[in-house]
Amino acid sequence: MAVLKNTTLDEMVCYSPTMITTNGIWQGDNPLDYALPLFILQVILVVIATRIFVFILKPIRQPRVIAEILGGIVLGPSVLGRNKAFAEAVFPLRSVMVIETMANVGLLYFLFLVGVGMDASSLRRIGKKSFTIAIAGMILPFGTGAIFSIFWLRNDGDENTTAFILLLGVILSVTAFPVLARILAELKLINSELGRVALSSALINDVLSWVLLAIAIALAENERVTFASLMVVLSSAAFVAFNAFVVRPIIMWIIRKTPEGESFSDFYICLILAGVMISGFITDAIGTHSVFGAFVFGLIIPSGPLGYALIEKLEDFVSGLLLPLFFAISGLKTNVGLINGFSTWAILIILVVLACVGKVAGTLIIALSYQMSLTEGAALGMLMNTKGLVEILVLNIGRDQKVLDEGSFATMVVITIMMTSVIVPGISIIYRPSRGMISYKRRTVQMSKKDTEFRVLVCIHTPRNVPTMINLLEASNPSKKSPICVYVLHLVELTGRTSALLIVHTSRKSDNPTLNRTEAQSDHIINAFENYEQHTEHVSVQPLTAISPYSTMHEDICNLAEEKRVAFIIIPFHKQQTVDGGMEATNMAFRTVNQNVLANSPCSVGILVDRGLNSSNRLVADQMSHHVAVLFFGGADDREALSYGWRMSEHSGISLTVMRFVPGEDIMMMKDNANNQEKQRVLDVETDENNNEKQLDEKFLHWFMMCHVNDDSIAYIEKVVNNGEETVGAIRSMGDVFGLFIVGRGQGNISPLTAGLTDWSECPELGAIGDLLASSDFATIASVLVVQQYVGVGSEDGLGTPVLTNEEYVHHHSSVTPPRAHQTVFNT
Repeated sequence: MAVLKNTTLDEMVCYSPTMITTNGIWQGDNPLDYALPLFILQVILVVIATRIFVFILKPIRQPRVIAEILGGIVLGPSVLGRNKAFAEAVFPLRSVMVIETMANVGLLYFLFLVGVGMDASSLRRIGKKSFTIAIAGMILPFGTGAIFSIFWLRNDGDENTTAFILLLGVILSVTAFPVLARILAELKLINSELGRVALSSALINDVLSWVLLAIAIALAENERVTFASLMVVLSSAAFVAFNAFVVRPIIMWIIRKTPEGESFSDFYICLILAGVMISGFITDAIGTHSVFGAFVFGLIIPSGPLGYALIEKLEDFVSGLLLPLFFAISGLKTNVGLINGFSTWAILIILVVLACVGKVAGTLIIALSYQMSLTEGAALGMLMNTKGLVEILVLNIGRDQKVLDEGSFATMVVITIMMTSVIVPGISIIYRPSRGMISYKRRTVQMSKKDTEFRVLVCIHTPRNVPTMINLLEASNPSKKSPICVYVLHLVELTGRTSALLIVHTSRKSDNPTLNRTEAQSDHIINAFENYEQHTEHVSVQPLTAISPYSTMHEDICNLAEEKRVAFIIIPFHKQQTVDGGMEATNMAFRTVNQNVLANSPCSVGILVDRGLNSSNRLVADQMSHHVAVLFFGGADDREALSYGWRMSEHSGISLTVMRFVPGEDIMMMKDNANNQEKQRVLDVETDENNNEKQLDEKFLHWFMMCHVNDDSIAYIEKVVNNGEETVGAIRSMGDVFGLFIVGRGQGNISPLTAGLTDWSECPELGAIGDLLASSDFATIASVLVVQQYVGVGSEDGLGTPVLTNEEYVHHHSSVTPPRAHQTVFNT
């Protein structure tokens, strides 16, 4: 202990020497006696406890905030902290200042990121419906909280009545927008009308909660509205105005000064990050919480590259490491043991139930007035009960300002956990949106009429997939009689980020408030397809972004395909071409998504192996010219592949070559030798099915050739092969003139024409021929589209709905009257 004597003031100051880092255990030091090692240990324990609860609660889809608070409660005086030795060693009182300071720094920057990600201009686009629902959903819970708080204060004798009523009302009435967004994403409701209304209403709630929070802080130290509390409110309003009219123009100047496409300089980024601290200091000095300043400072930063850059640099570290400390500290301060007695717990449960019922009732009344169903209104009310950051922040402020005692704080933390934890089970019980099979006829390219709209769902993982996808759509012959409606779905993995949303992008209006991190990745894709729509006739584009775990991403794809009644899904292959012409995997999780889509799709599917389908195949400037080849072996998938090629062939810039592979004499002799009595009994059913497929193939090819007998842009070639080796040789002999191969996946078909090709198959989901063409060993510059026809196609579509026959198909697909005499064109 060192002693300093100030001779002027005649005071003595005692201080401990710096004890930040230890000299090591070999010097006899205990690391837990020093600030930094102890803080590191505390962070490790918080992260471990949080991760354990995230894992436990994941099956029941509980929000991460619940896991973080529960982790703190377990480490705190309610569970492990009951052991005095553990509490004094790991969470001693002397360490509270360090861990709380770091937690509040993390909270400061997290609220800044929330402000950056919240598009203030979206408030102007929110309709009257969402605004009314938000207000109605707050009134009854706030009133319930006010009544119970008065009863509570009579029992406890608390003097600061106004602030306490306000705090309890805020906790019961507001909705946590980031937490709600993640719940909707995991329940796959975010793209529904219910999800859009819930998000818009939650945004209004979030704004109102900040207003109420500022008022609560102003009143926290004063029972009545005094000069000091009035100055706090006025100073806060002046701070907001200063940011809006002085700081924002400076930010806009920084954005304009940085050339488009270039990154912002480190000086500007550091200046803005320092501005977060300055804003926090100012609002803390005027009597408002520092996070209010950080939030307002983030809110004035406009959507765009600067916001993207800030979120990119901060989100992982702040959200993943520092923010959980804040929630964990709230748990550490919570001593559930202080909630004593049956009557206290009964009052607690009644309060939660009444608050939830009030929220649901207020929301339901307004929802019914807007012609929403009873179940939708009740589900919306349940969703609006979501709690999160603001509520925990309010509780901590109330505790720090002595408005809440230890028991009241613990009670309200439990209320917050209970109200949020019942949402997902409650929604599952009262609201089950119909996901049943929608009965629609045209689930395949083959059965889509030529004189109707052709609907396609295009899935995109990265902007690299875009050029070839657009060229493929352009080659698909959009016309006045058969326009193409394209649903573009940008697939993004759902992680623990707050930017977990599904956004319906529209160029002029949107009811969906979004966080810019997701938009940053989507903007290039959206702009490219919107530009394609503007410059192409008879094409309409609706871009969306689906954010899901890879394990369930196929559900978003299949549900959207069914909802929009599309005929064809196009998904990118999980490998991309390298500089040397080889193929390398970009993300193996994409392969799992593709396999799940193939297994669960409600319509036909095409996997696109992208090797470019662009200007290298253009012969005339601004005039598309592609050489496309369809490899036909037989079966439903090959008929679907030829149907897509048929549609493309009607484009003036497409030259189509159909190569049909016919079994040679060797194969026919092998079949004859195999037809003994014993084998015949086993193969009867299979033989009948094969004969039926063969008849369908012949009939379909017959109609195809009749419709194009005089078309010079279409070539039909028959190749006689006896085994897989000859098949490979025939494909290689086609040369490098083609920009695109279209092949059937051949699901369930075992053909002697491809014998041996599956033995070394790397990607069975592509089928034998598709895998061959996609492999690095097969030297080709052509892209490959592997097609799987919807499995319900047959005499019925799987729902009891009759489908078109081949004659009906040709009648609707060809503007040329087929000639009476059958003519076969062999073009070698």
